[in-house]
Amino acid sequence: MRAGQIILRAGRDGPVQGGNPWIFSQAIARVEPPVLEAGEMVKVRDCRGALLGTGHYNPRTTIAVRMLSWGEDGAGDAQWLERRFHAAAHRRQRLVGADTDCYRLVNGEGDGMPGLVVDRYADVLVAQFLSAGMDRMRAQAVEALMTLLKPRSIFERSAGAVRRLEGLDDRVGHLAGETVSEVTTLENQIKIAVDLEHGQKTGYFLDQRENRARFGRLACGASVLDGCCYEGGFALAALKGGARRAVAVETSARALALAETNRALNNVEPAAMELIKADLMAYLSQTGDRFDLIVLDPPPLARSRADAARAERYSVELNTLALRVLAEGGSLMTFSCSTHFRNEDFLRAVRIAQTRAGRRMQLIARLGAAPDHPVMLGHVEGEYLTGFQLEALQ
Repeated sequence: MRAGQIILRAGRDGPVQGGNPWIFSQAIARVEPPVLEAGEMVKVRDCRGALLGTGHYNPRTTIAVRMLSWGEDGAGDAQWLERRFHAAAHRRQRLVGADTDCYRLVNGEGDGMPGLVVDRYADVLVAQFLSAGMDRMRAQAVEALMTLLKPRSIFERSAGAVRRLEGLDDRVGHLAGETVSEVTTLENQIKIAVDLEHGQKTGYFLDQRENRARFGRLACGASVLDGCCYEGGFALAALKGGARRAVAVETSARALALAETNRALNNVEPAAMELIKADLMAYLSQTGDRFDLIVLDPPPLARSRADAARAERYSVELNTLALRVLAEGGSLMTFSCSTHFRNEDFLRAVRIAQTRAGRRMQLIARLGAAPDHPVMLGHVEGEYLTGFQLEALQ
């Protein structure tokens, strides 16, 4: 049976030629044959019929095609998938230090496998099949991962809004190897307990690994606040770096229970790491403490463009409150993890907060996701984590 093909409108092939793996439905002139199932593999051609590459097609989504390859290279067969996994694993060997056994192995479009995320926690892999096309390749992917990496277990966390838009039900559970629901992993020599079934994302926020290490290097002798702490990763990094005290604030009781586990795993005395269940803005408004080092890592504030204005207002207020409790000469690391509210938009919000708090801050560094979260150069939509390291001018 002949593979389907997508013909683009005149002048709409520029982003694809530039390396963007997403083709939106408005860019498509016609589909041949006219009816294709969600997740089918298609050839992508420009308006003159020249082959651009191969992708997965979904007629029900705005992102109608997710490119697997450019040109002719056998995309989608078992050997193609094995080559991509091998390249991704080799890349992580160069990027991740020996003191860490948790990292992102496959970052979807950034590793040439759109719709697929695979994270490693020690000897366990957690996979997310988020597109209809990758969902069809589940069995091939699991077999290739077991053959190449020989993990003790593969767990699936295929859930969320993207999957529902693709017309797929949530799938969470054991895929291959031993049945495992919890694992202890190592990040920058710090032990982290990971709840594979109920934890955020695939169990932990791996994208912040290098930012947590940076935070720890700033912490010697400091009084530290870890805002929206989740499992307390920034607080633990600070204490490892010599902080004299860390306060970790989080609204989720489940997350705080994991933070308590992590505190015990790393032999941290309760007096050194105080865990507080509270809304972060309420805590900042009421605390009488001053902190030498603060991190703000709230959950996504703008899941669509329509949320951007609300995200800006929240960021201004949150950063204003944090700057008011920052000690003289102190440092703030602040983050936004929303594609629709990042970079200069987020920086503008922080500048407004500086003015409202009556502070003068130096921009020391711009921060982002760890390098095991690569993004295709032509795929700006793949960027999401923006951070700034700021220092109060004395």
